[in-house]
Amino acid sequence: MNKYSREDILRIVREEDVEFICLQFTDLFGIMKSVTITAGQVEKALDNRCMFDGSATQGYVRLQESDMYLYPDTDTFEIFPWRSRQGRAARLICDVCHPDGTPFQGDPRFVLKKAVKRAADMGYVMEVKPECEFFLFHSDEEEGRPTIQTHERAGYFDTFPMDLGENVCRDIVTNLEEMDFQVESSHHEIAPGQHEIDLGPMDALRAADQLLTFKMTAKTIAKSHGLHATFMPKPKEGVNGSGMHLVLSLKDSQGKNLFADPADPLGLSLTARHFMAGILNHMKEMTLLTNPTVNSYKRLVPGYDAPVYIAWSPSNSKSCLIRIPSPGGEGIELRCPDGAMNPYLALAACLQAGLEGIAKELELPPCAKEPISLADQEELNNCGIDRIPNTLGAAIEAYAGSLFVKNVLGEPIYIKYLEAKEKEWGEFGIQVTDWEIAQYLYQY
Repeated sequence: MNKYSREDILRIVREEDVEFICLQFTDLFGIMKSVTITAGQVEKALDNRCMFDGSATQGYVRLQESDMYLYPDTDTFEIFPWRSRQGRAARLICDVCHPDGTPFQGDPRFVLKKAVKRAADMGYVMEVKPECEFFLFHSDEEEGRPTIQTHERAGYFDTFPMDLGENVCRDIVTNLEEMDFQVESSHHEIAPGQHEIDLGPMDALRAADQLLTFKMTAKTIAKSHGLHATFMPKPKEGVNGSGMHLVLSLKDSQGKNLFADPADPLGLSLTARHFMAGILNHMKEMTLLTNPTVNSYKRLVPGYDAPVYIAWSPSNSKSCLIRIPSPGGEGIELRCPDGAMNPYLALAACLQAGLEGIAKELELPPCAKEPISLADQEELNNCGIDRIPNTLGAAIEAYAGSLFVKNVLGEPIYIKYLEAKEKEWGEFGIQVTDWEIAQYLYQY
């Protein structure tokens, strides 16, 4: 990761002819926002004197508390490689603070930083390897609006000429690497038009920053090719949806992997087992954060390689929430998150749940026996296996009574997030869909 000082940034802006700097932050739902300044204002920004109207950002503050300040994290400075040499643009990801310099409790990045500090106080650093799935669709020729159409018919691991998006993905990877991303691999996914790019391990805060940058980069590069990149979890019925699997691990301050134990049959340490138990214990409450939209739950259904059960498996089970990749102990793969999540909030919840599991020495339940997808409800009940919430409404219900989530997020975010999701669920509930018209219009 780049470690930039104030003087480094001033020098790079001057030497690289950077004309614009985007001061980036996110709203409550992980949508990137930005205040753009000219190079002449960069010293002011680095002095934490750039202000914005917090009341205009969803989930932030009331009108009478609208003056907020952006405090740039100098280590996040990057020049956008897709801009021409003339009029180059760069970015700085910022923390949001009150006028007196205290952190704003409603800033999602602050929530993750609190979780990271708790982990550090316990002697841990969480590393995250994201597996980013998305679709490349055509845009409408007349108005340039995104569609859900693709000309290709490629499938898992197909390449050109079957994979018509291969050059787009290579272009995305090239731009990511120019911004100091570690890209491990990319390939075509199962559904036509669906792709996956896997990133290398990084600490939790950098992972959240990079995930938002990844989405922005993919959309920008796809648009330059006349396509639309979408991280919508389930844009088309009848095909697999897109997830954002997270491979999680804990290391100590010297970088030793604390999840590995060569003496264990699965290679898993007791620390890893407690961490997993914590996540399983709080998963229903956290699902609103890892899978935050109505559409998220169209993906979490049987038959489409998405997790359905709050269980873990050492095998390649697609139906379990947590999978143990080979070799065991390198990390645990959390399979439910999708690209609609706010990565700061979702990672904070996962980390805090895992830390609670360690602190309380929670016992990991037995692994799920295969084939879990064929088990009936009685068998699942006997094994103590619960289901992931199957609608946004069910996820809201689990979240609404959770003291754990309230403590992770802080009361301001907890309440505003709940209010927004209840409104979203209510609005969806009064929609008349094409399915209803086709099903009932003639019949009744």
